[in-house]
Amino acid sequence: MVRRGLKVPLSITTDGAPGLITAVETMWPKSVRIRCWAHKVRSILDKVPQEMRAEIKAYLAAVREAPNPDEGKRAAEVFIGRYERKFPSAVRSFTDDLPASLAHLQLPAAHRKFVRTTNLIERSFEEERRRTKTIPRFFDEHSALKLVFGALTRATARWQRLGITDLEQHQITHLRQQLGLEPRPTNPAAKPADRNHTAPEVVA
Repeated sequence: MVRRGLKVPLSITTDGAPGLITAVETMWPKSVRIRCWAHKVRSILDKVPQEMRAEIKAYLAAVREAPNPDEGKRAAEVFIGRYERKFPSAVRSFTDDLPASLAHLQLPAAHRKFVRTTNLIERSFEEERRRTKTIPRFFDEHSALKLVFGALTRATARWQRLGITDLEQHQITHLRQQLGLEPRPTNPAAKPADRNHTAPEVVA
């Protein structure tokens, strides 16, 4: 994909697979790596009693939906302090790769729900698997690629719902510059004219 012209992405969402994390951090070390919240929440809830899951989910939502990274860190500290002794294995799962779990909070607020999980691409995989179940076998590689591209083309219709305002574009550009993904402006804007300066009087 890089050879075909893929720009360095601003953010990449992964699950907890060590090999995938290593590959992403090696290939794009400056990009924001986001840990999938769907996988994270399922892992944590598997380690607590059924009757506690609604409460735990509420605290996790407070972390995930924090307005900014600093508030996210504070909400994470609250969760850790409240449950560290009661559910140590759940808290260990929560703190595993915690910076990546808070990384989506660096992005514009309207974009976060689209990047904080890998559900978008996994739905595409499910769509392909659903179709391949009815096909005994593919005649060749080309026929398999046709099905994959057909499923992905259909899925991309849902990917186009996200609009970007001028403010969000500015935030994205600023973040890319902070991360070193884009150069900062080299020519600062010209200083505005002195407001106290008056034009010379023209005498007829």
